[in-house]
Amino acid sequence: MPYDRTVTVQAPFDRVQQDVRRALADQGFGVLTEIDVQATLKAELGHDMEPYLILGACNPPLAHQALEADRSIGLLLPCNVVVRSAGNHVIVQAVDPGTMVTLTGLDAMAPVAEEATRRLDAALASLAGSED
Repeated sequence: MPYDRTVTVQAPFDRVQQDVRRALADQGFGVLTEIDVQATLKAELGHDMEPYLILGACNPPLAHQALEADRSIGLLLPCNVVVRSAGNHVIVQAVDPGTMVTLTGLDAMAPVAEEATRRLDAALASLAGSED
């Protein structure tokens, strides 16, 4: 079962991660958490790897709707968005909100997932214009 929405961008990593934040904000998502996996693995394990960020994105009205349908949905919130280098391009991936419906089996989650998917897809699509 696919669980991601993905776009590949031909631009420098630093610019892409800034563009991702802006694209998410344009769709009503704030970044609540940020994990710099590259820096963490280097500091904790001495392991070198490519730039890799995990952004915890949240759209408060959608999160509220989801939590009203199922308080345990917080286990799947915020929506994770990964920004990672892959050779000479950057891959941006967002968790597919449809997984909330699949995992919970709750019909009440479907409209929330559909709206979140529409907004995340719009954010990802806007990144295509940020290529070099």
